[in-house]
Amino acid sequence: MSETLSTKEQTQSGIQENTKTTVATEIDKVIIGSIAAFAGVVGLWSIACLTSAMFQAGGPLQLSAGYFKALAGM
Repeated sequence: MSETLSTKEQTQSGIQENTKTTVATEIDKVIIGSIAAFAGVVGLWSIACLTSAMFQAGGPLQLSAGYFKALAGM
């Protein structure tokens, strides 16, 4: 099995460019995209959790006060 891909691209001026891409490069692009997507989902989940906690606590000041009380063991 060949590990390189040969692609041709036609531009507006009619010039064709030949580029060679390895399969490993394409796999790396997919992996990096998957990691970025997962990081985005985790970020959205954390924002949703903080927003829910803020509503349940009664606001951002009450949330931070409750957090420090929990840390101090009060």
